[in-house]
Amino acid sequence: MNNEQQIEELLAKLIQEKDRVIGYPVAKDFDYSGLYKFLEHPINNVGDPYEANTYKVQTHEMEREVVDFFAQLFRAEPKDYWGYVTNGGSESNLYGLYLARELYPKAMVYFSESTHYSVRKNIHLLNLSSITIRSQENGELDYEDLENTLQLNRDKPAIVLTTFGTTMTEAKDDVSKVKGILKKLAIQSHYIHCDAALAGAYGAFIEPRIPFDFQDGADSISISGHKFIGSPFPSGVILAKRSLRDRIARSISYIGSLDTTITGSRNGHSALFLWYAIKKMGIQGLEARYRHSLETAEYCKKELNNIGIPAWTNKGAITVVFPKVSHSIKEKWQLATDEATHIICMPNVTKSQIDEFILDLVSEKAPVASMA
Repeated sequence: MNNEQQIEELLAKLIQEKDRVIGYPVAKDFDYSGLYKFLEHPINNVGDPYEANTYKVQTHEMEREVVDFFAQLFRAEPKDYWGYVTNGGSESNLYGLYLARELYPKAMVYFSESTHYSVRKNIHLLNLSSITIRSQENGELDYEDLENTLQLNRDKPAIVLTTFGTTMTEAKDDVSKVKGILKKLAIQSHYIHCDAALAGAYGAFIEPRIPFDFQDGADSISISGHKFIGSPFPSGVILAKRSLRDRIARSISYIGSLDTTITGSRNGHSALFLWYAIKKMGIQGLEARYRHSLETAEYCKKELNNIGIPAWTNKGAITVVFPKVSHSIKEKWQLATDEATHIICMPNVTKSQIDEFILDLVSEKAPVASMA
């Protein structure tokens, strides 16, 4: 097989498989053809996007506009925010925890058992002590367990990692409740990072509102760019208070700039693509995108319930949770499965896809597994 044949076979396979991704939070309804000409250029967003440096083939201006967009969405203080476009949610979470560790080197980290697996890896990389907090049945943080555990460790600074859209059930931790617990226990040395990888992009539009942003008490927030918005490659955004970022800034002489990022050299195309997407959508377009996904999720839940499958959703979620399905259906539709299975109704998921999935379940007469 020559190179051209191998490429054609790969392309055909990707096209076939892409149409059946309904179990992972990856939006596929994007068109970046207007930016293809930029793939001819080595765009490297080295260093801090707010600092000039000697490498000029970069998209720092667009990167700053991306940060501005989400700072507004997350109600950051206009003169006290900073951020950059990352390689994805895991790097964004690493940065939030890194900032917290620099502020409180002897802190204890608290995170729920529903937290994304990358958080444990990041805690290990940063050599931080941690305690896992129980989750409620819906995947949300157990606030009573958090309070009791914090009470036992009141002598230590606290870093609390909240999740706004857990992996399996899209549960959302209430940042204001966490902030209230810390205040009640008089733990003044604390830091709250919100992992909003999926739901952060539409968190401002959820009704009734679930507290998660800077005004609610978060010190940093991370989101993914390739999930709800969509991108041909993984990307993310980290936002933090500028006053906190200033404490870890390091001057790098040979690029003539500060580097306050994790990776240094960064994908400048990611910032450009995200900028292009949010400029086309705007806040109204992003909200309409969420309303469409929410409608599809309600349709999916209703259709599953109609054939006797006890499907459910968390408030404002576009993730539909139901008992495990057979291996063949899981493989065909690329469904993430743990104790249960879910469909994530991203903007590109259609009602016809849901109908086809329902037909597969009916024709197979798959037994409904216990949720226990």
